[in-house]
Amino acid sequence: MDNETTKNFIETIIDEDNEKNTYGKRVHTRFPPEPNGYLHLGHAKSICLNFGIAKKYGGLTNLRFDDTNPSKENTEYVDSIKRDVKWLGFDWDDRMFYASDYFDKLYEYAKKLITLGKAYVDDLSGDEIRAYRGTFNEPGKESPYRNRSVEENLKLFEEMKDGKYADGEKVLRAKIDMASPNLNMRDPILYRIVHADHHRTGSKWCIYPMYDLAHPVSDAIERITHSICTLEFEAHRPLYNWVLEDWEDPEGQKPRQIEFARLNVTNMITSKRKLRTLVEKGIVSGWDDPRMPTICGFRRRGYSPESIHKFIDKIGYTTYDALNDIALLESSVRDDLNSRATRVSAVINPVKLIITNYPEGQVEELEAINNPEDPEAGSHMIEFSRELWMEREDFMEDAPKKYFRMTPGQEVRLKNAYIVKCTGCKKDENGIITEVYCEYDANTRSGMPDANRKVKGTLHWVSCNHCLQAEVRLYDRLWKVENPRDELAAIREAKNCEALEAMKEIINPDSLKVLPNCYIEKFAATLPVLSYLQFQRIGYFNIDKDSTPEKLVFNRTVGLKDTWGKINK
Repeated sequence: MDNETTKNFIETIIDEDNEKNTYGKRVHTRFPPEPNGYLHLGHAKSICLNFGIAKKYGGLTNLRFDDTNPSKENTEYVDSIKRDVKWLGFDWDDRMFYASDYFDKLYEYAKKLITLGKAYVDDLSGDEIRAYRGTFNEPGKESPYRNRSVEENLKLFEEMKDGKYADGEKVLRAKIDMASPNLNMRDPILYRIVHADHHRTGSKWCIYPMYDLAHPVSDAIERITHSICTLEFEAHRPLYNWVLEDWEDPEGQKPRQIEFARLNVTNMITSKRKLRTLVEKGIVSGWDDPRMPTICGFRRRGYSPESIHKFIDKIGYTTYDALNDIALLESSVRDDLNSRATRVSAVINPVKLIITNYPEGQVEELEAINNPEDPEAGSHMIEFSRELWMEREDFMEDAPKKYFRMTPGQEVRLKNAYIVKCTGCKKDENGIITEVYCEYDANTRSGMPDANRKVKGTLHWVSCNHCLQAEVRLYDRLWKVENPRDELAAIREAKNCEALEAMKEIINPDSLKVLPNCYIEKFAATLPVLSYLQFQRIGYFNIDKDSTPEKLVFNRTVGLKDTWGKINK
């Protein structure tokens, strides 16, 4: 194991349990997503923690779907969750479960709680239950149905199961303490009626357990040792323990709930409800839109699973609810892609560069290194000719003193090729530059006498007759404010408006720019979809899933530098 100084607080707890032989030195965790949406970056932190810590201690991790709300769940979400967990590099082997696997056992355990006088059927409406619950400063009031007999409660609960009552007509509640300072212990609901088909059990059930019952019992059934969840469940821990007081484990072992800080990142919202609004209202193109904080969105944008691991390792696991700077995430992506991205030449804002003293019709093949950080990455060939595309931003007719790109009278090196000197340009009737002219020094290519002659600027290019046209999508941060969650709440309160209206006020209008007339070297077309690329001098990109041999499409993953940091300063 690592030194004590490098252990997080959860590892310290596990070490203490192992020293006491609390679980026979077993470590068994679980990742329990609800299949009601796509996983986001916050889930990635939980996945890495649950699977990673079990692996570190030679333990096991279950994937368990908390499918107790049939009105919002479907198999599309189940499939996406499995895909995302595997993409992050983890495997549950044969340990994939559903809370619905345990519906019969949960029903029987609920009846046991009724028999022990610890649960009752309540006829109060949802609004009445909330009114009776009290506040942080005032105790709650007992329901007039709280003291029904065990026999009556068992009869009513069975009738609930048999479909005799409508949604909301009755609920099963725990009988704990309506004066508890912890509102979660004031007779919480354990079962509610929902007449809806379940994606796995169909119409078998019309009553479904609440999370506060289903989760601890499912953990106990699977003999989980450490039930790791986020801080918002800290106040639910006494209820978690209360639910399991009467659970009989073959070895007397009951799972232990541990809470850690959820992942909050600047310029990002991870609320499933708000993300669903973005999708359903067409603000983004879908759950995998590269601007979304979903795992599938990051995958499509060109993030590697390793880059997400790097970010999560940097922020660590604590009980401090911090707001992490998105620049740290983007820095982790750059660090990772620098060593894995294939270098290619692409021009996204083209202007023609003509080498006037280069022989017409001549074509040379020049070697381009695939990745200078990886000696095993190899190289590929790129064509060079008289007419090239260069970036419009790399030319200035009247340049300042320390301008080291293309300008009349100045030399620059064309990447992997020759040194050239700019001789002028051509403009159209509107003064727009249409062509840039230069002359090359034939002795400055690799292998030539002056190959190592130094100049201060190096520019990328592609040959006009040996490249492919491509669409490039420049994705950026979706929200233009640092804390969009709080900003949305403030706007809605101030204007008394719907969430969508508030969202539109703080969405970054430049979060997507589509450039349809870009050019890229032909080598890029030989690479598979989702390949990691670095466009020389521009940024990191990947090949989008929409890309075809007839229409190449690339997404910007992240720039080479943090331009937002400069803007904010």
